[in-house]
Order: sequence, then structure tokens, then C-alpha cells
Amino acid sequence: MTYQVFIDVLTGGLWTLLKAISPILLVSLLVGLVISFFQAVTQIHEQTLTFAPKILVVFLMLIMLAAWILQQFVDYAYEILTRYLSMI
Repeated sequence: MTYQVFIDVLTGGLWTLLKAISPILLVSLLVGLVISFFQAVTQIHEQTLTFAPKILVVFLMLIMLAAWILQQFVDYAYEILTRYLSMI
């Protein structure tokens, strides 16, 4: 096993991780922007106002995307086991 195989596995893992978490992060960013806009318009600067909706939205996104995220990781694990395990 060469260092190039190690780099390929690491790069594939990082891309899989980014692909799995990016929808959740983007929705959280969008909710944060909407809440910040609401706070700027109404001049309500309550710190806890931003946390509760973000936590709720992230939790709901995790529930909705759990099967897809798990499938991404299973596909990556299958790729590692089929492609790279035969090199050992």
C-alpha cells in the first residue's frame, strides 16, 4: 500500500463527509440569515433567539436526511472494502 492509496482514501472520506453534512450546514446558514434579518428589522437582539430555531432545524434535517447520509457512508465503506482491501 503506497502513500497515494492512503491519500485517495483520505480524500474520498473527506469528500464523502462534506457531501453528507453540506445540506444541513446550508439550511442552518439560511435559517441564521433569516433570523439575523428579522433581528435587524425588529431591533430585537436576543442571543437565544438564534439558537433555538437553528437547533430545531438541524435536528429536523438530521431526521429527514438520516437515511441518505447513512447511505453515503455505506457506499464509501463499500468502495474502500472492494477497491482498496484487495491491495493488501
